[in-house]
Amino acid sequence: MDAVFSLFATNAAIILAILVLLWLISVAIKDVSFIDAFWGFSFVIIAGVTYLLTEGGSEERRLLILCITAVWGTRLAAYLVWRWRLEGPDGRYLAMLGKAEPHPHRFSFRMVFMLQGVLLLIVSLPIQLGMVPAEPAAVGVLGWIGAGLAIIGIAFETIGDWQLARFKAQRTGGVMDKGLWRYTRHPNYFGDTCVWWGLFLIAAETSLGLFSVIGPLLMTYLLLKWSGAALLERRMKRAKPEYEDYVRRTSGFIPWPPKSDA
Repeated sequence: MDAVFSLFATNAAIILAILVLLWLISVAIKDVSFIDAFWGFSFVIIAGVTYLLTEGGSEERRLLILCITAVWGTRLAAYLVWRWRLEGPDGRYLAMLGKAEPHPHRFSFRMVFMLQGVLLLIVSLPIQLGMVPAEPAAVGVLGWIGAGLAIIGIAFETIGDWQLARFKAQRTGGVMDKGLWRYTRHPNYFGDTCVWWGLFLIAAETSLGLFSVIGPLLMTYLLLKWSGAALLERRMKRAKPEYEDYVRRTSGFIPWPPKSDA
């Protein structure tokens, strides 16, 4: 267990140092919106550090977790950086920091950067515990099912993000209800959830990896009830009256044929 605590402490120290640096940058540019992009890439950093510090375990499992995390996290980070540069500061953060006057930077340090650090260290447990040396050494059926689920999730959220970006670029107004968005109001969040439950299944083939279930549970809660779907839907209902009809006919999370076509 000492090796596990050492691994977790090393990852925590690295992430803390990076977050402090990013916070200083946010103070200088007066914008914290780029932190969303770091959320994705932070898991790539954790996966890379963990891979280097866990020699002696299953090379197959470690590489599988590393590659899936790298593809997912790098794609998400690149997409969010592109969106931030295209659309500018995120209105959610502007409103949040506006309420924190006269000390918005103190608030952002605690409630944006440090809070995100704590959350990502917990969410990343399947990455960290899944690479710790343990039996069985080879990836089994459950692990390959998890890998397949993660790959489906990456494809699902990538396609969903691309379809939404195209819709916004057309500037036609209304509500996006085409493509994957016809079957679920949140294809990107559904894809994210598949990725993290997939990583858990890979880790869960080991006894230590089973304890990482808190990671996908927390991610699912964040996406559905806290900073993801719940927050977005409140904003959309205020901004677009027609969104209520979209909610009525479209599945909230799991892809399903719209009610009008049932």
